[in-house]
Amino acid sequence: MNRKTLVLPAVVGLLAPVLAACGGSDSGGKSGDAIVVGTTDGFTASSDAPAPVDPAYAYDVGSWNILRQTVQTLMVQPRGDGEPEPEAAESCGFTDTGNERYACKLRSGLKFANGDKVTAADVKFSIDRALSLEADSGVFALLSTIDTVETQGENEVIFHLKTADATFPFKLSTPVAGIVSPKNYEKGKLRDGFQIDGSGPYTMQAEVQNNQLVKATFTKNPTYKGLLKPKNDKVVLESFKDADSMGTALDKGDIDVMTRTMSPEQIRKLQNDATGNINLVEMPGLEIRYLGFNTDATTVKSKAVRQAMAQVIDRSALVSKVYGTQAQALYSLVPATITGHTNAFFNKYSDPSVAKARTVLNKANITTPVKLTLHYTTDHYGSATAKEFEVLKEQLNASGLFDVSVQGTPWDKFRPAEKKGQYDVYGMGWFPDFPDADNYLAPFLDKDNTLGSPYDNSQIRNDLIPQSRREADRLTASRSLTDIQDIVADDVPILPLWQGKQYVATRDDITGSEYAMNSSSTLQLWELGRGVGG
Repeated sequence: MNRKTLVLPAVVGLLAPVLAACGGSDSGGKSGDAIVVGTTDGFTASSDAPAPVDPAYAYDVGSWNILRQTVQTLMVQPRGDGEPEPEAAESCGFTDTGNERYACKLRSGLKFANGDKVTAADVKFSIDRALSLEADSGVFALLSTIDTVETQGENEVIFHLKTADATFPFKLSTPVAGIVSPKNYEKGKLRDGFQIDGSGPYTMQAEVQNNQLVKATFTKNPTYKGLLKPKNDKVVLESFKDADSMGTALDKGDIDVMTRTMSPEQIRKLQNDATGNINLVEMPGLEIRYLGFNTDATTVKSKAVRQAMAQVIDRSALVSKVYGTQAQALYSLVPATITGHTNAFFNKYSDPSVAKARTVLNKANITTPVKLTLHYTTDHYGSATAKEFEVLKEQLNASGLFDVSVQGTPWDKFRPAEKKGQYDVYGMGWFPDFPDADNYLAPFLDKDNTLGSPYDNSQIRNDLIPQSRREADRLTASRSLTDIQDIVADDVPILPLWQGKQYVATRDDITGSEYAMNSSSTLQLWELGRGVGG
């Protein structure tokens, strides 16, 4: 059967699939075999990050994709990316008009995979633990609006919030709110290594080499009770060093599914191949890429330098040269498909202009060329990242206003160095915790932000973010969200670059591929199954 490209509608909240993959007679594997999924995500336990899959620490898309299979949350984002629905909970909701009291009732008969009962006390323990540990990943900040957690009996949990937070149900669907047992997780210490114990749809067995997780075997959890309906008994997630080796494994039939991150060349090849037995699924993506700044660093402390970079960089040319149709230029931290988005950077800087950038620098008495190093990670966002930073270097240096070099570093060294403020300018990506504008702003601009950024705007932190969270109607929140985006465009603590699509490639006997990832790049392994050849 010919390979087909499947495209899903790109409307957040209305992401329903319109096509599904068909089975094929020439695919590898037998019905009932474990489905093998490839990824280029790396998972390393190190002295800087000893607990990569502890829910109280993990805060990258790869680790979260492991936790979402194994650790249950009160709420979950449904397959179509709408409002979160009860998962470990039977019901949840605000019980006051001010969105400051949120109550959940647990499903009856919930058990951890070891057979122990899951109670409201376990939920409270898990949330309190994440907040008290304050891991340097910054993930605890997702729960920062919680004041106290109260239990009533064994099955009811009540969250008392410090301030109104209409996004709170989404936050309870993220792994930092995952339910763990006091038997396996210490209250005052992160759990080192790769062992996970939870009540999710799968249990996990880790294969580790040199402190790296190379293969994770997910086996259907017979004690699981929740909203999700696994369509397979076993899935193996295998980590590859690069996209090429992952693609070779798919071609040979060693894996059944190829997920993030494929190279642009692989995607173009699959899009143009109408004769193979590989299906390419194109999905809406909410991933963004950006440059971050250590605003205390001498080289970029003056916002004039950051504004000049924003004025010179040509996003459209960058995307065209590196990613083609697989991405689009982004002029705000908030993607174009999210309610509350504005083109704040385009509104301020319009088209790239060296003359305007020179004027900004001259007015601030900045001596040119400004010497900078752009840092990027070599192995976390795909092989195209190196080319992307070469293009950025060329654009900035061609202006004559900058003297830029680039330096690539593996993720396990890059991320700790970035958090310690060792990079003046660095490239990062963001996969949202949930599809709301708040999650593209607060994690970077609020106190305890995930970047460890010294940038502090009191109007954003004290007024605008709280104002936006008070609005259950996210359209009504747009005024505050717009103000935040305008301030960011003026101060440039972060410089957005592009927004990407996402892709999954599967051998043609695999079903459910259209639901294998949601718009937040969450792997939904429970949706995968094997079809019958035809």
